[in-house]
Amino acid sequence: MRAQPPAHSSRPPQQLFLAESLSVLEPAIRQMRPALHLSQARNPRVVILMPGFGTHPVRMRYMAERLEEAGHTVKRWGTGFNMGATPENFALVAQRVVDVHQRYGQQVMLVGWSLGGIFAREVAKLHPEAVARVITMGSPFSHTPYSNNVWRLYQLVTGYSVEQPPLPLNLAAKPPVETIALWSPRDGVVAWRSACGRRGERDRARALRCSHMGFSNSREAILAVAEELDAD
Repeated sequence: MRAQPPAHSSRPPQQLFLAESLSVLEPAIRQMRPALHLSQARNPRVVILMPGFGTHPVRMRYMAERLEEAGHTVKRWGTGFNMGATPENFALVAQRVVDVHQRYGQQVMLVGWSLGGIFAREVAKLHPEAVARVITMGSPFSHTPYSNNVWRLYQLVTGYSVEQPPLPLNLAAKPPVETIALWSPRDGVVAWRSACGRRGERDRARALRCSHMGFSNSREAILAVAEELDAD
């Protein structure tokens, strides 16, 4: 496995990466702000939230609660902590999406944060009949697998190179369903080029101003996801 990234990789500045640690203060800061209330959804959806690398669905609970208050049905992805992509957990997530689709009788909206967005995109490629739309949040699907500040940690935890995952993936290929990429120039983990993508790799890209950790719980990110879920 590589010890150094290739010269053409692009990573967020170190100061942005260090600032991500401030996310631990978010629950306390939230208590000092006006409560976030979303407008009722015009077209309530069934939504599956997919957490980022190293995180549990509980990190997306605040988003889930706000979306449910707006009238959406929000489900977890069904596999607990996201500790990397393997054939086994990818199969579990894919089956979860199919099961939710069949249970509710409608196509599912997939909202994936960081690595969770990679799962969402790949599941939509495998089961487009079960997926209405994919929304990624700071997900590293474009540019290079080294265009982030955590690729060494990912390799250490998973035991495999980011260039050679244990299942065949074409990350930049757009799923055959509508795909929206939310990205932020303040993201300290994933480079904006990687999360924004190029034309043809997603249908639309939308810039926010949150941190990488903020994609899971910031007001701006939750409002953006709610708008995209309700879009015609």
